[in-house]
Amino acid sequence: MRVAFVGKGGSGKTTLSALFTRHLARSGAPVLAIDGDINQHLASALGLHEDEPFAAPPLSTRTHEIKDYLRGTNPRIPSPEAMVKTTPPGRGSRLLRLLGDDEIHTRHVQEVDGVPLMVTGAFRQSDLGVACYHSKLGAVELYLNHLVDGPGEYVVVDMTAGADAFASGLFTRFNMTFLVVEPTLKSVSVHRQYRDHAAEFGIPVAVVGNKVTGEDDLLFLKEHVGDDLLAHCELSPYVRAQEQGRGRGELEPHNAHTLDRLRTAVDARPKDWAAFQRHAVEFHLRNATAWADEATGQDLATQVDPDFRHGPAAAATLA
Repeated sequence: MRVAFVGKGGSGKTTLSALFTRHLARSGAPVLAIDGDINQHLASALGLHEDEPFAAPPLSTRTHEIKDYLRGTNPRIPSPEAMVKTTPPGRGSRLLRLLGDDEIHTRHVQEVDGVPLMVTGAFRQSDLGVACYHSKLGAVELYLNHLVDGPGEYVVVDMTAGADAFASGLFTRFNMTFLVVEPTLKSVSVHRQYRDHAAEFGIPVAVVGNKVTGEDDLLFLKEHVGDDLLAHCELSPYVRAQEQGRGRGELEPHNAHTLDRLRTAVDARPKDWAAFQRHAVEFHLRNATAWADEATGQDLATQVDPDFRHGPAAAATLA
């Protein structure tokens, strides 16, 4: 199952991404965390010391190689240059199993405090004024397009802050989107926008309240987001101690229970591979018309394989 954490900057989505991923890993579940935020703080939230480098190369530094690997022997994709971030898999493409021994996982995954992590890569000085962060997130979109995750397996992505998470079709790659909100007017203001965008494509958005200090905060959240409020985290001395580098301790019982509720909500979602592939094709054709045909000099609609059926059966056939 694929899970995205979104929200306004400062809402705590990176912290909750780390807590949830660590919670899954410690239960023994196969899990992969992906840092898809422009600020790239997930590694440190998972426990990587600021003086310790993240050694695995960022996905965005090897997008060409990733494209070349994923296209495999697909005759509809003659070269990596012909492949864009939205290119869907087809017959001959290489599909991925979570944390498999393929060159993408073996090269780009590094374990941080027991959690396998891939990073997109930071926005560099050379990118200023000439690139947007979505060009880097293209590698994540390609990865998720070609991944076949099974029951009880989890990919957790810490997404960019704000409504920018909906600036590409990446938001349709998830089975569940958790919108992290604080009990403030600014934080809850994004709720309707997130909910409406996701609902158009059948992607559920569940609100997770954060930094709740009492009943007034909880009532405020219920008033503004209604039934979309799935659970909430109380203001956490454990998290504050972690952020200050003071010991490890244990997460408060209420907040640990909230993580259990998030997992239950994710597990309850059905896996609809047909809809997943349909959305991939739709956004690929949108991008082809908007910019990709002109950028590549090709008709990228021809990359769509109408006879390809995504999912475990395809992975078994193409393995």
